[in-house]
Amino acid sequence: MVETGSDDAYLLHPVGRVASSLTDAASAPRQGDEGAPPAWLVFDPLVERALRDLRVGAELLVLTWLDRARRDVLAVHPRGDQTRPETGVFSTRSPHRPNPIGLHRVRVLAVDGLRVEVADLEALDGTPILDVKPVLGAADER
Repeated sequence: MVETGSDDAYLLHPVGRVASSLTDAASAPRQGDEGAPPAWLVFDPLVERALRDLRVGAELLVLTWLDRARRDVLAVHPRGDQTRPETGVFSTRSPHRPNPIGLHRVRVLAVDGLRVEVADLEALDGTPILDVKPVLGAADER
């Protein structure tokens, strides 16, 4: 991890986990719209009230903790392509970065209690979910 000279620490508590048939990063799509299978967001009962207004068809931003990513990587060849120039991770979607927070735009397929089925999620099975936010349109005021 990058040393910033600060003793600040932030504690995050996952609100759930991803349940997916994707178990291996090497064979998973790099982005959700590149063939990711449907997956379930399985939430902790403590956040049940937070789920009450989710609807089929809604678009969400799911923030995850990419728990299998490396945290010491600062530059990569985009998409692992060695013919492309090395690029700083803040200019890429690489999962390997100082704070491996995943950002995934998904569409709700089903809502079943503490489980929400989504399309276009490339996160691996068991990935911790940090938060969920709606994708806002011009008329939304949430």
